[in-house]
Amino acid sequence: MKLITYQTRTLETRIGVLAGNLAVDIVRLGAAGGIELPGTMLDFIDAAPASVERTRELLKELEGRWPVGVATPASNVRLLAPIPRPRKNIFGIGLNYVEHVAESARTLDTSKDLPKQPVVFSKPPTAVIGPDDAIRHNARITQQLDWEVELAVVIGATATRVDEDAAMGHVFGYTVLNDISARDCRRAGQWIFSKGQDTFAPMGPYIVTADEIPDPHNLDLWLKVNGAVKQQSNTRHLLFKIPALIADISSAITLEPGDIIATGTPSGVGAGMDPQEWLWPGDVVELGVEAVGTLRNHVVAA
Repeated sequence: MKLITYQTRTLETRIGVLAGNLAVDIVRLGAAGGIELPGTMLDFIDAAPASVERTRELLKELEGRWPVGVATPASNVRLLAPIPRPRKNIFGIGLNYVEHVAESARTLDTSKDLPKQPVVFSKPPTAVIGPDDAIRHNARITQQLDWEVELAVVIGATATRVDEDAAMGHVFGYTVLNDISARDCRRAGQWIFSKGQDTFAPMGPYIVTADEIPDPHNLDLWLKVNGAVKQQSNTRHLLFKIPALIADISSAITLEPGDIIATGTPSGVGAGMDPQEWLWPGDVVELGVEAVGTLRNHVVAA
């Protein structure tokens, strides 16, 4: 299923399922079927897998004969980030594609050696924005605003000290994330001020449940700026695969339902270009991950 958080024309925030060109309201779907379903994405994930199974059953039962108020044309709603306010910081993974390690070593003073363990940083919940929202460029702070397309993993079950062979059982689904970075805001090797500024985590347009993605390690991903392709790769080139990331993080930090891991970006970031390229007000960034979705945002002056 493609799960969405959206705003109606009356500015209500709802969660739903994208079914073709319709946004199907999950709470009203449940009411039509005589059951109570959660009204926020985090609550829906908390209630999984039962919430997913019940929603899927009702979709199949009522498809094509939707009760009044259950289904709305998707064109009539505004998509938000699927998790508009994560419970805690997004876990970012740096230097997780071999070619990106090489380009970063050339231009960002990082090590040319492949990491022996995942490089983990974070982006606060206030960084999250949704489809078509504006990425804010604060010229007083940065002149080096950069892009990074990433497959993001949404955790569905609490994970503490999980072994790699059990890790995928803790995945709820996947979404697309743009790890916006102010390259000139790194501080003594620390990345959070560079990567955690407001609007620096565009996410969406939906969460695709894990059952729809049989192999997350064989997905094309790409990014364009003003229509020009900048990044193009495949998740098969991840240095540390998803089970390794879950096992590593959960060895010391408990992963909870709704937590997000952005798995890293391939080569083709602006800092790696010759000459270097940066985002500026008026630019449009489009990015996508095969079978997961396409995300579009524009840059504005802050």
